[in-house]
Amino acid sequence: MKTRDDIAQALAAAGYIADGELATAVSLMQLLKRPLLLEGEAGVGKTEVAKALASVHGTELIRLQCYEGLDQSAALYEWNYQRQLLAIQAHRGDKADAIEDQIFSEKYLLERPLLAAIRRATPPVLLIDEIDRADDEFEAFLLELLSDFQVSIPELGTITATSIPHVVLTSNGTRELSDALRRRCLYHYVDYPDVDREARIIMARIDGAGASLALQIARMVEGIRKEELRKVPGVAETLDWAAALVGLGVLDLHDTPETMHETLMCLLKTHEDRSRMTREVSDRLLGKVA
Repeated sequence: MKTRDDIAQALAAAGYIADGELATAVSLMQLLKRPLLLEGEAGVGKTEVAKALASVHGTELIRLQCYEGLDQSAALYEWNYQRQLLAIQAHRGDKADAIEDQIFSEKYLLERPLLAAIRRATPPVLLIDEIDRADDEFEAFLLELLSDFQVSIPELGTITATSIPHVVLTSNGTRELSDALRRRCLYHYVDYPDVDREARIIMARIDGAGASLALQIARMVEGIRKEELRKVPGVAETLDWAAALVGLGVLDLHDTPETMHETLMCLLKTHEDRSRMTREVSDRLLGKVA
């Protein structure tokens, strides 16, 4: 995959319909071997980019889900303490230095996602998901990995990458990321798709969704997103709604307005938003859908 069009076609074959800017970002990510930071609202398809890349390259997807309190032991490595204790008991009486050298060897090392990603013979796709949920301290720890693709383990020394993974970081923007992290990454903001692209996404991901219905769904979702909602539905919710409508045998939203309204629970995920989307509001929005 070298050109933007090649990348867009390859991603589409893997089920991800990318716009031109995202295809360019992936192209530069591969050319420069730099991590790609994808920022945007929840549900717009940031995580799916990494999954599609892994499919396109025919390689492993290694995912690190970030959360508050995430530390090195969960992200990088930890020692198999139970096996170490058993080894100490089995070699009781041996010299302390000999026991220490043995129990702090590769045999007792447990790989976590970051270490696993740089030790694969074939470059995997490393997804660092929702980095904005992690603490500043963990973000600072990542800098060595993202800069030099190496990590330091006190007992073993510096481990350099066997191959350079394809790194994708995602952020929902719940906190501001550091300038140091941003400088080490290429950046792309993933926005909600326009109507035509969302219709293509529906047809690519939902079996039985024809062009006419997919376009109606995309136009309806576009209208719903313009309402004053607490949680705007993302592409994931659109796909759930499309799957529900297809599963119920809906061919045209205008023919089944009652079903259309009742199934909006697939899009609206709070009581407040569901209360605002009355039958009158949904009928008004449906009236604008061709």
